[in-house]
Amino acid sequence: MSVIETAGVRTLAGHTGAVNSVAFSPDSARVSTASEDNTARLWDAATGQLLHTFTGHTDAVFAAPFSPDGRRVATVSADVTPRLWDVATGACAYELVGHTIAVFGVAFSPDGTLLATTSYDETVRLWQSRSGAPLHVLEGHSDIVYGAAFNPDGALLATASGDGTIRLWNTRTGACLSILTGHTGIVSAVTFSPDGALIATASFDGTARLWDVRTGNCVRILSGHSGTVWSVAFSPNGRVVAAASEDATARLWDTESGAPIRTLEGHTDSAFVVAFSPDGALIATASSDATVRLWDAVTGKCLRTLEGHGGAVSSLAFSPDGRQLATASADETARVWPL
Repeated sequence: MSVIETAGVRTLAGHTGAVNSVAFSPDSARVSTASEDNTARLWDAATGQLLHTFTGHTDAVFAAPFSPDGRRVATVSADVTPRLWDVATGACAYELVGHTIAVFGVAFSPDGTLLATTSYDETVRLWQSRSGAPLHVLEGHSDIVYGAAFNPDGALLATASGDGTIRLWNTRTGACLSILTGHTGIVSAVTFSPDGALIATASFDGTARLWDVRTGNCVRILSGHSGTVWSVAFSPNGRVVAAASEDATARLWDTESGAPIRTLEGHTDSAFVVAFSPDGALIATASSDATVRLWDAVTGKCLRTLEGHGGAVSSLAFSPDGRQLATASADETARVWPL
């Protein structure tokens, strides 16, 4: 395990398989990584030093987000069993038993009391995050559930599935409140707007869509991409929605009118992820061309191309303080870039 620093960029080396995801702790002090080598790891963001290796999973680990208070990391794996880890000690606090096939997606509620896990077994499970106790099994999807997102107050959960639908659930009762239909392909990502009034989704059908949470109706079809849309994100003020696509571009739309704003062009292969910086001034995109690009969110100008990874970049995260960007790659490393 080592850290290699070049011009302020820290390369987090030590995984022996592709790094699937990367996340910052709420205080921007730590970075978590999840890997095909069956482990997740915890790193010091400032120095790049390895703090803990979370061992125990017996198959690939797909994601490892922090709880909102920064005390826990949740991991999901192809080995069926999600786990909760203590950040201070690196010990496994709970194994969450119930899923029957690989668990792909995970999300904490904004207040940190709930954990949602999504699975190839076509279900979503809700857990009490502090005790690991099971709360609800959310059934109804007829294909893999790829992702889940809580609304700002944690009362609602939206889930995205290979069955082409999005479902909206009451997190207190586990009841399905509405089924959002219209996509003609796998729904690959889902997220709420900052005010919780809209849901944005990305799909293999080449579109992103905006949905009214109150009615469940599709209010905007965001078209223009010529390939699978992998990722979707709202700007911090909720006025712009961005999507990243297999067609090597990201596109921006006005959320109120649905009008296209601009296309971010420059990548030479699929753009997997798009994200806004915490202040909304920057947009980052990650690509299978092994680069990350930073764009001016107002003008669309490419400000920097972050080069150095030796494989596809599948995940990125801005630090909450906006001073760093972390990236994860198929080259078995993660990197922390100063901004």
